[in-house]
Amino acid sequence: MSQTAEIATAELQQIAAQVRRDIVRMVHAVNSGHPGGSLGCTDLLVALYFKVMKHNPEAFSMDGTGEDLFFLSNGHISPVFYSVLARAGYFPVSELATFRKLDSRLQGHPTTHEGLPGVRVASGSLGQGLSVACGAAQAKKLNGDDRRVFVLMGDGELEEGQIWEAALYAAHHKIDNLIGVVDRNGQQIDGSTAEIGGLGDLRAKFEAFGWQVLEADGNRFETLLPALEEAQAATGQGKPVMLLMDTQMGFGVDFMMGSHKWHGVAPNDEQLQIALQQLMVEKASDY
Repeated sequence: MSQTAEIATAELQQIAAQVRRDIVRMVHAVNSGHPGGSLGCTDLLVALYFKVMKHNPEAFSMDGTGEDLFFLSNGHISPVFYSVLARAGYFPVSELATFRKLDSRLQGHPTTHEGLPGVRVASGSLGQGLSVACGAAQAKKLNGDDRRVFVLMGDGELEEGQIWEAALYAAHHKIDNLIGVVDRNGQQIDGSTAEIGGLGDLRAKFEAFGWQVLEADGNRFETLLPALEEAQAATGQGKPVMLLMDTQMGFGVDFMMGSHKWHGVAPNDEQLQIALQQLMVEKASDY
């Protein structure tokens, strides 16, 4: 099992730094991809795959029976997903070098027809992940499987109506083995969410829909890990659980942080070197 409950926060920080190195190198190599949200959500995915979830990369199956499941709804942040899957043992780290290239299993948005271990649903058409997670979580309940389902969404993605249909559905059907996470970075492709979509009070909205709602800083393991622990403890009580996770787009690379301009732009050669200097690890294992 990739899950290691005893792993120290310092080690998680080193893994996260390595993943961030992977992200900037992947998008730089093909001058294409989405580094901003990937860097911002790195700590969450590292926490899930190296600390929180029960999962088995050595014997991946689409069903995931007896395992916790993760679905990436905002599929454009595939660089962080691919890096974490590789670093957790789902496929060789060297395959990261094929990102977005012809005939690669690592497409710009995750797909299933290439058979990439760790990916259970195609994503990137925004707004669909919560619906998928609802179905998977209900299937687990029907099958007597006591594991949980996690799903990550972007805050800009919440402008999609399907999200709120799924939120209503999950609460009505008491899908209480479901943990949703919103990357609340306040940015989307054209600017800030406040200017474009006006999301308002997300906590009040999800609570009104019947969810148990938690909040945390998603770029600090010291706050993120306790929040994920609390989220797991809140399952099984008749309500789905939502974690509103505050992050900074581009976290870890100073010239990217907090700017929507790095939503889908690759660093140039000079910017890559600056980023790598800021993302130092004790023993880098770049692919």
